[in-house]
Amino acid sequence: MPMRWRRMRRRLLLFLTVMGPGIITASVDQDAGGITTYSVAGAQYGYSLLWSLPFIVLALAVIQEMGTRMGVVTGRGLADLIRERFGLRVTLLCMAVLVVANLANTASEFAGVAASLEIFRISRLWSVPLTALLVFGLVVQGTYRAIERIFLVASALYVVYVVSALLAQPPWGEILRQTVRPSFSLQGGYLITLITIVGTTIAPWMQFYLQSSIVDKGIRLRDLRWARLDAYVGSLVAGLIAFFIIVACGATLFPNGVRVETAKDAALALEPFAGHYATILFAFGLLNASVFSAAIVPLSTAYAVCEALGWETGVDRRPREAPGFFIIYTLMIVLGAAPILLPRAPLVAIMFWSQTLNGLLLPLVLLVMLKLINDPEIMGRHVNSVPFNLVAWGTAAVMIALSLLLLLASVA
Repeated sequence: MPMRWRRMRRRLLLFLTVMGPGIITASVDQDAGGITTYSVAGAQYGYSLLWSLPFIVLALAVIQEMGTRMGVVTGRGLADLIRERFGLRVTLLCMAVLVVANLANTASEFAGVAASLEIFRISRLWSVPLTALLVFGLVVQGTYRAIERIFLVASALYVVYVVSALLAQPPWGEILRQTVRPSFSLQGGYLITLITIVGTTIAPWMQFYLQSSIVDKGIRLRDLRWARLDAYVGSLVAGLIAFFIIVACGATLFPNGVRVETAKDAALALEPFAGHYATILFAFGLLNASVFSAAIVPLSTAYAVCEALGWETGVDRRPREAPGFFIIYTLMIVLGAAPILLPRAPLVAIMFWSQTLNGLLLPLVLLVMLKLINDPEIMGRHVNSVPFNLVAWGTAAVMIALSLLLLLASVA
């Protein structure tokens, strides 16, 4: 027995050493836009969309694992591999769309900061600049290990959505039935909401950030299985957070016919049905997610662009050692925060176009990833197996189809 416990303890320590990139990347996907999507789904359709979450978690896990494996095996970021395999023209096209999409995504995160703190009567003229300074200082002055620990704490704070759902006292028997029994509808609003839920699961920037952070952390091939476990755990946690957000709104807003358009609306609407503490927790979760994402999305952009251009990257470096990396990071924060300070900032349009651009880029990124991970010259014996390829290509096909449907629905 002592020997068995020692082995278990050793394995746990190995996992804790490697843990971080997968959990952080999947958690950041629950940003202001994601929280809004799940809130609207619960408020408008109750629990009827919960059945989609197991499939979404599977899709996320497959893509996260592939990015993790490529990062560990090659020791290089995704943009770096794209430049080597497909040339500069394809790489620059990807980077151009990624930068524009991520600028809109960053603006959306600062909009989430403004919205969440306005619930507590704090003006965006204070909250947005202070948050921008916070995330700027965190990355410019921090080390990878310190920043990762802060991001892991931020990931853990998503538990507030679990508490919000529990405060709503939902009917767990009904929730379980609707989770395991699909209830599909061809009604236009239902289909668009379903597509949007899937579309918010895998964003293009996630793939670049995950692989770059694995390289930055220096995870070795001997730790591959623990890195893969990190990706799987992160995907599961992301699915659970989405589940509890839908439950919180489905238990309170849906039965009372309350319609919401943003996560801020959902937070304020919860109070009459789940109490003041549920509103506070929901608003705090939105703030945490927005600040968290406002740091990660610009960081993923800096990683990707610098890798594509062959520049030095890494948060462990100082600005004079990797000037391009920190200049891009700074510009993303400044240009993302500035529009939110405008009195009539078109926040809905910003979120719309960020989603549209993500839809344009995602199919290309997924196809490129599958091409790379099945190349023996790049992956050696760690290419996808036949069964895994079936799952991966099937997942990619579904994600591409849904992303294109979402794009068509958005511009229709």
